[in-house]
Amino acid sequence: MKDKPTPVQRVALVDDDRNILASVSIVLGAEGYKVETYTDGASALEGLAANPPNLAVLDIKMPRMDGMELLRRLREKSNLPVIFLTSKDDEIDELFGLKMGADDFITKPFSQRLLVERVKAVLRRAGARENKAEAGHEAAAVNPAALLERGDLLMDSERHICTWKGRPVSLTVTEFLILQSLAQRPGVVKSRDALMDAAYDDQVYVDDRTIDSHIKRLRKKFKVTDDDFEMIETLYGVGYRFREA
Repeated sequence: MKDKPTPVQRVALVDDDRNILASVSIVLGAEGYKVETYTDGASALEGLAANPPNLAVLDIKMPRMDGMELLRRLREKSNLPVIFLTSKDDEIDELFGLKMGADDFITKPFSQRLLVERVKAVLRRAGARENKAEAGHEAAAVNPAALLERGDLLMDSERHICTWKGRPVSLTVTEFLILQSLAQRPGVVKSRDALMDAAYDDQVYVDDRTIDSHIKRLRKKFKVTDDDFEMIETLYGVGYRFREA
């Protein structure tokens, strides 16, 4: 039996700078990705809904609909991996974007090689999740080794499913990995560096505020499900821990 051919991964680029669209399309195309481009957020929203890619790279400042609003609308129905492009002075935008569920940020002007490595890293994390889910589906049974249960929290890493008190909580790839790292050892403090290692590839650098923003996003999502959720504790100057039941 022949192995199934590896499907071509599709990346959507959304930026009103046509020079960036052209140059990045060439670089990603040379890496084997199929690239689709959009010059504004409104047309991108329609295109991404009609033909979802494996990953989207979004500029923040665009006509008709900016990247923040586009991400907000995408997150209403999808956990599509998203990398934001932002200018050097847009730190506040970066924080808002992470709170809304962006997986990564790249500051303009950027190295095209850096962008390629970030794209590969985010797709690897998403691909590992999907492969595990597919394998679990084919087995037609829940793999106990993939389940993590901590009190009212249940996580299935093969299916990328997270529930709290039996109610689903929709998480991005990065949020899932951070929560999984914390919940694996309740009561044990995880430094920001440890959480970075759990959620990002070695070649991807993120700073402390990136982890802080993901933690805030996690808490917000769980509080939508349960307003009394207080399981992720902050130890100032040290890190975070999942509270022991």
